Amino acid sequence: MEAIVLKVRGMSCQGCVKSVTNVLEALPGVARAEVSLERAEARVEYEAARVGEAQMKQAVADAGFEAG
Repeated sequence: MEAIVLKVRGMSCQGCVKSVTNVLEALPGVARAEVSLERAEARVEYEAARVGEAQMKQAVADAGFEAG
């Protein structure tokens, strides 16, 4: 299991946090996502053989936010 921290821009409320958490945790290979509104970031635990950083960033973008 690996972990990555993604900066997430565009979140303004707990609903945004829930949306980002849900899209990340829906990806195959993602075990857990902890999203922080205050730090504007998402810490994701994942299996590198099943999902990559680009897929995570795209999922966040598809939800209407920007991940970097």
